[in-house]
Amino acid sequence: MTETLVPFDEVIAKYDPALGLEVHVELNTNTKMFCGCPTVFGGEPNTQVCPTCLGLPGAMPVVNAKAVESAIRIGLALNCSIAEWCRFARKNYFYPDMPKNFQTSQYDEPIAFDGWLDVEVEGETFRVEIERAHMEEDTGKSTHVGGATGRIHGADYSLVDYNRAGIPLIEIVTRPILVPAEKAPAVARAYVGQLRDLILALGVSDARMDQGSIRADVNLSLAPKGADKLGTRSETKNVNSLRSVERAVRFEMSRHAGILDAGGAVLQETRHFHEDTGTTSSGREKSDAEDYRYFPEPDLVPVAPSREWVEELRGTLPENPTQKRARLQEEWGFSDLEMRDTVGAGALDLVEQTVAAGAAPQAARKWWLTELARRANDAGVELGDLAVTPAQVAEVQSLVDAKTINDKLARQVFDGLLAGEGTPAEIIAARGLAVVSDEGALSAAVDKAIAENPDIADKIRDGKVAAAGALIGAIMKEMRGQADAGRVRELILEKLS
Repeated sequence: MTETLVPFDEVIAKYDPALGLEVHVELNTNTKMFCGCPTVFGGEPNTQVCPTCLGLPGAMPVVNAKAVESAIRIGLALNCSIAEWCRFARKNYFYPDMPKNFQTSQYDEPIAFDGWLDVEVEGETFRVEIERAHMEEDTGKSTHVGGATGRIHGADYSLVDYNRAGIPLIEIVTRPILVPAEKAPAVARAYVGQLRDLILALGVSDARMDQGSIRADVNLSLAPKGADKLGTRSETKNVNSLRSVERAVRFEMSRHAGILDAGGAVLQETRHFHEDTGTTSSGREKSDAEDYRYFPEPDLVPVAPSREWVEELRGTLPENPTQKRARLQEEWGFSDLEMRDTVGAGALDLVEQTVAAGAAPQAARKWWLTELARRANDAGVELGDLAVTPAQVAEVQSLVDAKTINDKLARQVFDGLLAGEGTPAEIIAARGLAVVSDEGALSAAVDKAIAENPDIADKIRDGKVAAAGALIGAIMKEMRGQADAGRVRELILEKLS
């Protein structure tokens, strides 16, 4: 069925949205939430399983202490209260990727609750209230084979991989986010982005949205402007990029408005997001909490973190990423655009480490966002995965500052570093890349260039100093970029003055 979509400008003129975001964070523990199976991503299907995570009769779960520690640190970083006593519950439902036919989660007694995270959009700060952050286990993964969409409808058959079943998750649930209608998509994106940054800073997950280690469920409802009651919500499941979070909100706002404008009623359901089109499609009718028949997990003891332990963990929290960016921007003297591009390129920590190793901030930024970003893109890898360290970048820049090499030669040094040819100094020596500053060699090169370019030499004699650039270029080409360009310029002007 083709759905009527209302243009976004018309939506925000007539309706107020309410957002709700449920973000699942896959923790980077070595073993699963309730058993000793490994959590390594990408293993052969069904090789990282045992009787406990497969839900076989008689298998008994044991809580992963590291996962509890990570949950507490996440809760503290989100300004939550930490429960003095909480317990797990069974969330009952049947689905092929849930081998036990229930998920061990937390229901009415989460480990963290009543928190908040401030997010900034276009210079304006919005406070997103956190209702809860609770511990649970991940499900397995279904692969639907055949058909055009990769989903179960139209597939010839399905395969289930239980390697992911039982991996520790933290689910972070917001209260309804009520913001100006036109800002809703951007606020949703900013919240998930800042939450991901916080998770990375805590070191509790690799937060790879492309690998599903952080996933967002986007709840949205619309109500006519001025209404005192929220509308019926839809829940778009497992959105796995920041751009897609924003697109999902915009599409659902337009779709809801189309239904309401036609006098229809929005169905409370789950939706699938389609990356290729930016649209959503119906999944299943959304269950309410009572449909899951929650009851306390009888095989697990309650979790009761001591106040001393909680305060000890509070002392391990890193600087808030938003505050850190503001501090570094001021220290480095970056413009808003420069800082935004640095963060967007995933280079902030790399630039910070390069500066700490002795490079000037602008120089560190230049190398990571130009030369090295291009090479990472060409190789199809993340910037931080290049075989070049911040300390090496700082060393290359120190050699430029000392006029041992210039920027052009530095690029060849990076070639050597990526090829594993040794340290920057070793590469310069082996490749013969040092800048030539010998007066005799430079003077001879200048004399040759003047003799071969008499017209340009005459212009310089007549006072057109800018023409010296052409001679400098010719000399640099002749000397394979290894001439001291500053000294070459001085010699040209001395000889033609």
